[in-house]
Amino acid sequence: MDQIQPYMPWIVMAINGLIAGWLAGQLLGGGGLIRNIVVGIIGAFIGGILVQQGLLNLPFDFGAWGNQIAVSTAGALVVIVLARIIGR
Repeated sequence: MDQIQPYMPWIVMAINGLIAGWLAGQLLGGGGLIRNIVVGIIGAFIGGILVQQGLLNLPFDFGAWGNQIAVSTAGALVVIVLARIIGR
């Protein structure tokens, strides 16, 4: 177990990114596993910035994991929308 411990933050971030990316993909349309992870991780950074700037406030407390996933999903939605705008 000690061999896995240094990698736990990366594993948690990947799982959080996968869930957030999948949720955003379900709301705005498709994507594969790798795309969902990448969009979710980028979304986590974007969502965190939005929360720090006071531009994103959660209406409910979803618990520690729930809040992280909700913020990451909101950020992932922003990433997908911006990518679609730029891609046109």
